[in-house]
Amino acid sequence: MSAHAAAPERAVRGSAREVFRVFLGLGLTSFGGPVAHLGYFRDMFVVRRRWLGEHAYADLVALCQFLPGPASSQVGMAIGLQRAGYAGLLAAWVAFTLPSALLLVAFAYGAGALGADAGTGWIQGLKAAAVAVVAHAVLGMARTLAADRERASIAVLGMIGAMLVPGAAGQVGVIVLGGLAGLAAVRPAAVVGAAVGEAGEGGGLSVPVRRRTGLVFLALFAALLAGLPLLAAATGDPALLLADSFYRAGALVFGGGHVVLPLLQAEVVDTGLVGREAFLAGYGAAQAVPGPLFTFAAYLGAVTQAPPTGIAGAVIALVAIFVPSALLVIGGVPFWSRLRTDPAARRALAGVNAAVVGLLAAALYDPVFTEGITSHTAMAIAAAAFVLLTAWRTPAWAVVIGAGAVGFAFL
Repeated sequence: MSAHAAAPERAVRGSAREVFRVFLGLGLTSFGGPVAHLGYFRDMFVVRRRWLGEHAYADLVALCQFLPGPASSQVGMAIGLQRAGYAGLLAAWVAFTLPSALLLVAFAYGAGALGADAGTGWIQGLKAAAVAVVAHAVLGMARTLAADRERASIAVLGMIGAMLVPGAAGQVGVIVLGGLAGLAAVRPAAVVGAAVGEAGEGGGLSVPVRRRTGLVFLALFAALLAGLPLLAAATGDPALLLADSFYRAGALVFGGGHVVLPLLQAEVVDTGLVGREAFLAGYGAAQAVPGPLFTFAAYLGAVTQAPPTGIAGAVIALVAIFVPSALLVIGGVPFWSRLRTDPAARRALAGVNAAVVGLLAAALYDPVFTEGITSHTAMAIAAAAFVLLTAWRTPAWAVVIGAGAVGFAFL
Protein backbone atom coordinates (compact mmCIF):
# COMPACT_ATOMS: atom_id res chain seq x y z
CA MET A 1 0.00 0.00 0.00
CA SER A 2 1.34 3.47 -0.88
CA ALA A 3 2.17 6.05 1.76
CA HIS A 4 -0.59 8.24 0.38
CA ALA A 5 -3.23 5.55 0.68
CA ALA A 6 -2.09 4.48 4.13
CA ALA A 7 -1.94 7.95 5.61
CA PRO A 8 -5.62 8.24 6.63
CA GLU A 9 -5.42 4.92 8.49
CA ARG A 10 -2.32 5.95 10.42
CA ALA A 11 -3.80 9.36 11.20
CA VAL A 12 -6.51 7.98 13.50
CA ARG A 13 -3.93 6.07 15.59
CA GLY A 14 -1.96 9.13 16.66
CA SER A 15 -2.19 10.72 20.09
CA ALA A 16 -2.74 14.32 21.15
CA ARG A 17 0.48 14.13 23.19
CA GLU A 18 2.45 13.15 20.09
CA VAL A 19 0.86 15.98 18.10
CA PHE A 20 1.63 18.48 20.86
CA ARG A 21 5.29 17.44 21.05
CA VAL A 22 5.90 17.78 17.31
CA PHE A 23 4.06 21.08 16.94
CA LEU A 24 5.80 22.57 19.97
CA GLY A 25 9.11 22.09 18.19
CA LEU A 26 7.68 23.86 15.16
CA GLY A 27 6.23 26.66 17.30
CA LEU A 28 9.68 27.33 18.75
CA THR A 29 11.55 27.34 15.43
CA SER A 30 9.15 28.33 12.61
CA PHE A 31 10.33 31.77 11.59
CA GLY A 32 9.51 33.31 8.24
CA GLY A 33 5.75 33.73 8.02
CA PRO A 34 2.88 31.63 6.60
CA VAL A 35 4.57 30.49 3.39
CA ALA A 36 7.64 29.31 5.30
CA HIS A 37 5.39 27.57 7.84
CA LEU A 38 3.74 25.55 5.08
CA GLY A 39 7.17 24.46 3.92
CA TYR A 40 8.11 23.39 7.44
CA PHE A 41 4.85 21.45 7.75
CA ARG A 42 5.37 19.62 4.48
CA ASP A 43 8.89 18.63 5.44
CA MET A 44 7.80 17.45 8.90
CA PHE A 45 4.53 15.69 8.15
CA VAL A 46 4.77 14.57 4.52
CA VAL A 47 8.47 13.90 4.00
CA ARG A 48 9.83 12.97 7.41
CA ARG A 49 6.97 11.55 9.47
CA ARG A 50 4.60 10.52 6.66
CA TRP A 51 1.50 11.39 8.62
CA LEU A 52 -0.20 12.17 5.30
CA GLY A 53 0.60 12.05 1.59
CA GLU A 54 1.34 14.81 -0.91
CA HIS A 55 -2.21 14.94 -2.27
CA ALA A 56 -3.74 15.03 1.20
CA TYR A 57 -1.40 17.85 2.19
CA ALA A 58 -2.22 19.77 -1.00
CA ASP A 59 -5.92 19.36 -0.17
CA LEU A 60 -5.38 20.84 3.30
CA VAL A 61 -3.39 23.79 1.97
CA ALA A 62 -6.02 24.52 -0.68
CA LEU A 63 -8.85 24.35 1.86
CA CYS A 64 -7.10 26.71 4.27
CA GLN A 65 -6.25 29.18 1.51
CA PHE A 66 -9.93 29.24 0.61
CA LEU A 67 -11.12 29.88 4.18
CA PRO A 68 -10.73 33.16 6.06
CA GLY A 69 -8.17 33.05 8.82
CA PRO A 70 -4.43 32.27 9.22
CA ALA A 71 -3.71 29.63 6.59
CA SER A 72 -0.66 28.07 8.24
CA SER A 73 -2.35 27.75 11.63
CA GLN A 74 -5.41 26.23 9.97
CA VAL A 75 -3.28 23.69 8.12
CA GLY A 76 -1.70 22.79 11.47
CA MET A 77 -5.15 22.40 13.04
CA ALA A 78 -6.28 20.18 10.18
CA ILE A 79 -3.19 17.99 10.47
CA GLY A 80 -3.82 17.62 14.19
CA LEU A 81 -7.46 16.78 13.48
CA GLN A 82 -6.51 14.13 10.95
CA ARG A 83 -3.86 12.63 13.22
CA ALA A 84 -5.65 12.56 16.59
CA GLY A 85 -9.17 13.92 16.23
CA TYR A 86 -10.47 17.01 18.02
CA ALA A 87 -7.91 16.66 20.81
CA GLY A 88 -5.20 16.60 18.16
CA LEU A 89 -6.52 19.83 16.64
CA LEU A 90 -6.40 21.54 20.04
CA ALA A 91 -2.92 20.16 20.77
CA ALA A 92 -1.58 21.36 17.41
CA TRP A 93 -2.98 24.87 17.91
CA VAL A 94 -1.77 25.27 21.50
CA ALA A 95 1.73 23.97 20.80
CA PHE A 96 2.26 26.00 17.61
CA THR A 97 0.79 29.20 19.07
CA LEU A 98 1.97 29.27 22.68
CA PRO A 99 5.68 30.13 22.23
CA SER A 100 5.11 33.30 20.20
CA ALA A 101 2.11 34.32 22.32
CA LEU A 102 4.18 34.08 25.51
CA LEU A 103 7.02 36.08 23.96
CA LEU A 104 4.68 38.85 22.82
CA VAL A 105 2.93 39.07 26.20
CA ALA A 106 6.36 39.29 27.83
CA PHE A 107 7.22 42.08 25.38
CA ALA A 108 4.00 43.89 26.36
CA TYR A 109 4.90 43.74 30.04
CA GLY A 110 8.53 44.63 29.36
CA ALA A 111 7.63 47.65 27.27
CA GLY A 112 5.20 48.80 29.96
CA ALA A 113 7.77 48.37 32.71
CA LEU A 114 10.43 50.33 30.83
CA GLY A 115 8.05 53.23 30.26
CA ALA A 116 8.93 56.56 28.74
CA ASP A 117 12.04 57.00 30.89
CA ALA A 118 13.83 54.29 28.92
CA GLY A 119 13.50 56.29 25.72
CA THR A 120 11.44 55.53 22.64
CA GLY A 121 14.18 55.14 20.03
CA TRP A 122 13.89 51.37 19.93
CA ILE A 123 10.11 51.66 19.53
CA GLN A 124 10.61 54.09 16.64
CA GLY A 125 13.00 51.58 15.09
CA LEU A 126 10.39 48.82 15.37
CA LYS A 127 7.78 51.07 13.78
CA ALA A 128 10.11 51.91 10.90
CA ALA A 129 10.76 48.21 10.40
CA ALA A 130 7.00 47.61 10.29
CA VAL A 131 6.80 49.96 7.29
CA ALA A 132 9.29 47.80 5.40
CA VAL A 133 7.64 44.54 6.42
CA VAL A 134 4.16 45.62 5.37
CA ALA A 135 5.44 47.16 2.11
CA HIS A 136 7.20 43.88 1.35
CA ALA A 137 3.99 41.97 2.07
CA VAL A 138 1.90 44.26 -0.15
CA LEU A 139 4.36 43.91 -3.02
CA GLY A 140 4.53 40.12 -2.76
CA MET A 141 0.76 39.72 -2.46
CA ALA A 142 0.10 42.09 -5.37
CA ARG A 143 2.34 40.04 -7.65
CA THR A 144 0.35 36.91 -6.86
CA LEU A 145 -3.17 38.06 -6.05
CA ALA A 146 -3.52 41.15 -8.26
CA ALA A 147 -1.44 40.12 -11.24
CA ASP A 148 -3.89 41.04 -14.04
CA ARG A 149 -5.79 44.24 -14.80
CA GLU A 150 -9.10 43.02 -13.37
CA ARG A 151 -7.70 42.03 -10.00
CA ALA A 152 -5.36 45.06 -9.90
CA SER A 153 -8.40 47.28 -10.39
CA ILE A 154 -10.26 45.50 -7.58
CA ALA A 155 -7.22 46.01 -5.33
CA VAL A 156 -7.03 49.75 -6.03
CA LEU A 157 -10.77 50.19 -5.53
CA GLY A 158 -10.50 48.24 -2.29
CA MET A 159 -7.74 50.56 -1.10
CA ILE A 160 -9.84 53.63 -1.95
CA GLY A 161 -12.90 52.16 -0.25
CA ALA A 162 -10.95 51.38 2.92
CA MET A 163 -9.63 54.96 3.04
CA LEU A 164 -13.01 56.55 2.40
CA VAL A 165 -14.91 54.35 4.86
CA PRO A 166 -12.53 53.66 7.77
CA GLY A 167 -13.33 51.16 10.47
CA ALA A 168 -14.70 47.64 10.59
CA ALA A 169 -17.74 48.42 8.39
CA GLY A 170 -15.50 49.61 5.58
CA GLN A 171 -13.27 46.55 5.86
CA VAL A 172 -16.21 44.16 5.63
CA GLY A 173 -17.76 46.10 2.77
CA VAL A 174 -14.53 45.98 0.77
CA ILE A 175 -14.26 42.21 1.24
CA VAL A 176 -17.89 41.59 0.21
CA LEU A 177 -17.70 43.88 -2.82
CA GLY A 178 -14.38 42.33 -3.81
CA GLY A 179 -16.00 38.90 -3.89
CA LEU A 180 -18.89 40.19 -6.02
CA ALA A 181 -16.50 41.98 -8.37
CA GLY A 182 -14.44 38.82 -8.71
CA LEU A 183 -17.52 36.80 -9.53
CA ALA A 184 -18.50 39.30 -12.22
CA ALA A 185 -15.18 40.38 -13.71
CA VAL A 186 -12.31 38.01 -12.91
CA ARG A 187 -11.35 35.68 -15.73
CA PRO A 188 -11.67 31.93 -15.04
CA ALA A 189 -7.90 31.52 -15.35
CA ALA A 190 -7.31 33.77 -12.33
CA VAL A 191 -7.76 31.13 -9.64
CA VAL A 192 -6.76 31.09 -5.99
CA GLY A 193 -3.30 29.69 -6.44
CA ALA A 194 -1.21 26.75 -7.41
CA ALA A 195 -2.19 24.73 -4.38
CA VAL A 196 -5.78 24.46 -5.60
CA GLY A 197 -4.63 23.10 -8.91
CA GLU A 198 -2.39 20.59 -7.19
CA ALA A 199 -5.15 19.49 -4.92
CA GLY A 200 -7.50 18.94 -7.81
CA GLU A 201 -5.33 16.21 -9.28
CA GLY A 202 -5.97 13.72 -6.53
CA GLY A 203 -7.89 13.03 -3.39
CA GLY A 204 -6.38 11.89 -0.16
CA LEU A 205 -7.92 14.21 2.40
CA SER A 206 -9.52 11.96 5.00
CA VAL A 207 -10.54 13.69 8.22
CA PRO A 208 -13.18 11.98 10.36
CA VAL A 209 -15.84 14.70 10.27
CA ARG A 210 -19.35 13.97 9.00
CA ARG A 211 -21.18 16.51 6.84
CA ARG A 212 -23.84 16.92 9.51
CA THR A 213 -21.15 17.69 12.07
CA GLY A 214 -19.55 20.12 9.65
CA LEU A 215 -22.84 21.96 9.26
CA VAL A 216 -23.13 22.27 13.05
CA PHE A 217 -19.69 23.89 13.29
CA LEU A 218 -20.40 26.23 10.36
CA ALA A 219 -23.67 27.25 12.00
CA LEU A 220 -21.82 27.90 15.27
CA PHE A 221 -19.30 30.06 13.40
CA ALA A 222 -22.12 32.15 11.90
CA ALA A 223 -24.02 32.33 15.19
CA LEU A 224 -21.01 33.70 17.04
CA LEU A 225 -20.24 36.19 14.26
CA ALA A 226 -23.79 37.54 14.38
CA GLY A 227 -24.55 36.99 18.05
CA LEU A 228 -21.40 38.18 19.83
CA PRO A 229 -21.85 41.87 18.94
CA LEU A 230 -25.51 41.75 19.98
CA LEU A 231 -24.69 40.02 23.26
CA ALA A 232 -21.79 42.37 23.96
CA ALA A 233 -23.94 45.44 23.27
CA ALA A 234 -26.82 44.15 25.37
CA THR A 235 -24.70 43.30 28.42
CA GLY A 236 -21.92 45.87 28.11
CA ASP A 237 -19.56 43.23 29.46
CA PRO A 238 -15.97 44.33 28.65
CA ALA A 239 -14.75 40.76 28.21
CA LEU A 240 -17.47 40.09 25.63
CA LEU A 241 -16.68 43.37 23.86
CA LEU A 242 -13.03 42.36 23.62
CA ALA A 243 -13.88 38.82 22.45
CA ASP A 244 -16.26 40.21 19.82
CA SER A 245 -13.59 42.50 18.35
CA PHE A 246 -11.01 39.75 17.97
CA TYR A 247 -13.49 37.09 16.86
CA ARG A 248 -14.64 39.39 14.04
CA ALA A 249 -11.06 40.07 12.97
CA GLY A 250 -10.29 36.35 12.86
CA ALA A 251 -13.51 35.56 11.03
CA LEU A 252 -13.22 38.13 8.25
CA VAL A 253 -9.55 38.22 7.28
CA PHE A 254 -8.69 36.42 4.04
CA GLY A 255 -5.08 35.54 3.38
CA GLY A 256 -3.87 35.49 6.97
CA GLY A 257 -0.51 36.84 8.05
CA HIS A 258 -0.07 40.57 7.52
CA VAL A 259 -3.61 40.92 6.18
CA VAL A 260 -4.95 40.91 9.74
CA LEU A 261 -3.26 44.28 10.33
CA PRO A 262 -6.02 46.53 8.90
CA LEU A 263 -8.80 44.55 10.57
CA LEU A 264 -7.10 44.68 13.96
CA GLN A 265 -6.39 48.36 13.47
CA ALA A 266 -10.09 48.97 12.87
CA GLU A 267 -11.08 46.94 15.93
CA VAL A 268 -8.60 48.21 18.52
CA VAL A 269 -6.91 51.41 17.32
CA ASP A 270 -9.87 53.18 15.74
CA THR A 271 -11.99 52.33 18.80
CA GLY A 272 -9.38 53.62 21.25
CA LEU A 273 -8.63 50.27 22.90
CA VAL A 274 -4.94 50.42 21.96
CA GLY A 275 -2.81 53.46 21.15
CA ARG A 276 -1.26 53.69 17.69
CA GLU A 277 2.29 53.75 18.99
CA ALA A 278 1.75 50.64 21.11
CA PHE A 279 0.00 48.92 18.18
CA LEU A 280 2.86 49.48 15.75
CA ALA A 281 5.58 48.66 18.30
CA GLY A 282 3.87 45.34 19.01
CA TYR A 283 3.41 44.66 15.31
CA GLY A 284 7.11 45.18 14.79
CA ALA A 285 7.94 42.86 17.68
CA ALA A 286 5.62 40.21 16.22
CA GLN A 287 7.93 39.95 13.21
CA ALA A 288 10.80 38.83 15.45
CA VAL A 289 9.13 35.80 17.03
CA PRO A 290 8.44 32.34 15.56
CA GLY A 291 4.99 30.92 14.93
CA PRO A 292 1.83 32.56 13.55
CA LEU A 293 1.54 36.32 13.23
CA PHE A 294 -2.00 36.12 14.64
CA THR A 295 -0.47 35.78 18.11
CA PHE A 296 -0.11 39.57 17.81
CA ALA A 297 -3.61 39.42 19.31
CA ALA A 298 -2.15 38.27 22.64
CA TYR A 299 0.02 41.39 22.78
CA LEU A 300 -2.94 43.64 21.94
CA GLY A 301 -5.11 42.01 24.58
CA ALA A 302 -2.39 42.58 27.15
CA VAL A 303 -2.00 46.30 26.39
CA THR A 304 -5.64 47.34 25.99
CA GLN A 305 -6.47 50.60 27.73
CA ALA A 306 -9.73 49.23 29.16
CA PRO A 307 -10.25 46.05 31.18
CA PRO A 308 -9.78 43.17 30.81
CA THR A 309 -6.10 43.77 30.20
CA GLY A 310 -2.84 42.00 31.06
CA ILE A 311 -2.91 38.19 31.08
CA ALA A 312 -6.72 38.01 31.07
CA GLY A 313 -6.97 40.29 28.04
CA ALA A 314 -4.24 38.37 26.25
CA VAL A 315 -6.00 35.03 26.74
CA ILE A 316 -9.39 36.36 25.61
CA ALA A 317 -7.97 38.05 22.52
CA LEU A 318 -5.81 35.08 21.54
CA VAL A 319 -8.58 32.50 21.88
CA ALA A 320 -11.17 34.73 20.20
CA ILE A 321 -9.08 35.40 17.10
CA PHE A 322 -8.36 31.70 16.52
CA VAL A 323 -11.79 30.20 17.33
CA PRO A 324 -13.22 31.11 13.88
CA SER A 325 -10.34 29.25 12.23
CA ALA A 326 -11.00 26.07 14.19
CA LEU A 327 -14.75 26.19 13.52
CA LEU A 328 -14.20 26.77 9.79
CA VAL A 329 -11.61 24.01 9.45
CA ILE A 330 -13.87 21.43 11.10
CA GLY A 331 -16.92 22.69 9.22
CA GLY A 332 -15.24 23.03 5.84
CA VAL A 333 -13.40 19.72 5.57
CA PRO A 334 -16.45 17.56 4.67
CA PHE A 335 -17.48 19.88 1.81
CA TRP A 336 -14.12 20.84 0.34
CA SER A 337 -13.80 18.14 -2.33
CA ARG A 338 -16.87 19.55 -4.11
CA LEU A 339 -16.35 23.25 -3.49
CA ARG A 340 -12.72 23.37 -4.64
CA THR A 341 -13.72 22.59 -8.25
CA ASP A 342 -16.54 25.17 -8.47
CA PRO A 343 -15.47 27.92 -10.92
CA ALA A 344 -17.77 30.57 -9.43
CA ALA A 345 -16.39 30.05 -5.92
CA ARG A 346 -12.83 30.32 -7.19
CA ARG A 347 -13.56 33.56 -9.11
CA ALA A 348 -15.22 35.09 -6.05
CA LEU A 349 -12.24 34.15 -3.90
CA ALA A 350 -9.87 35.67 -6.45
CA GLY A 351 -11.80 38.93 -6.10
CA VAL A 352 -11.71 38.75 -2.31
CA ASN A 353 -7.96 38.17 -2.33
CA ALA A 354 -7.43 41.16 -4.65
CA ALA A 355 -9.55 43.34 -2.36
CA VAL A 356 -7.43 42.18 0.58
CA VAL A 357 -4.34 43.53 -1.20
CA GLY A 358 -6.10 46.89 -1.33
CA LEU A 359 -6.94 46.73 2.38
CA LEU A 360 -3.33 46.08 3.25
CA ALA A 361 -2.16 48.87 0.95
CA ALA A 362 -4.49 51.29 2.76
CA ALA A 363 -3.08 50.16 6.11
CA LEU A 364 0.45 50.61 4.77
CA TYR A 365 -0.29 54.31 4.37
CA ASP A 366 -2.32 54.82 7.55
CA PRO A 367 -1.31 54.01 10.24
CA VAL A 368 1.91 52.18 9.32
CA PHE A 369 3.66 54.87 7.25
CA THR A 370 2.16 57.93 8.90
CA GLU A 371 3.11 56.67 12.37
CA GLY A 372 6.33 54.86 11.49
CA ILE A 373 8.11 57.53 9.44
CA THR A 374 8.51 60.53 11.70
CA SER A 375 12.04 61.62 10.75
CA HIS A 376 14.70 61.30 8.07
CA THR A 377 16.46 58.68 10.18
CA ALA A 378 13.29 56.59 10.46
CA MET A 379 12.89 56.77 6.69
CA ALA A 380 16.46 55.60 6.25
CA ILE A 381 15.88 52.66 8.60
CA ALA A 382 12.71 51.69 6.74
CA ALA A 383 14.42 51.91 3.34
CA ALA A 384 17.38 49.82 4.50
CA ALA A 385 15.03 47.26 6.05
CA PHE A 386 13.05 47.03 2.80
CA VAL A 387 16.21 46.38 0.77
CA LEU A 388 17.33 43.73 3.25
CA LEU A 389 13.97 41.99 2.99
CA THR A 390 13.56 42.16 -0.79
CA ALA A 391 17.04 42.13 -2.31
CA TRP A 392 19.06 40.32 0.35
CA ARG A 393 16.24 38.02 1.52
CA THR A 394 17.12 38.62 5.17
CA PRO A 395 14.68 36.99 7.62
CA ALA A 396 12.10 39.43 8.94
CA TRP A 397 12.94 38.69 12.57
CA ALA A 398 16.60 39.65 12.01
CA VAL A 399 15.61 42.85 10.19
CA VAL A 400 13.26 43.87 13.01
CA ILE A 401 15.82 43.24 15.74
CA GLY A 402 18.42 45.22 13.79
CA ALA A 403 16.01 48.11 13.22
CA GLY A 404 15.19 48.23 16.93
CA ALA A 405 18.89 48.37 17.77
CA VAL A 406 19.56 51.15 15.25
CA GLY A 407 16.56 53.08 16.52
CA PHE A 408 17.79 52.76 20.11
CA ALA A 409 21.18 54.16 19.07
CA PHE A 410 20.12 56.98 16.74
CA LEU A 411 16.49 57.96 17.38
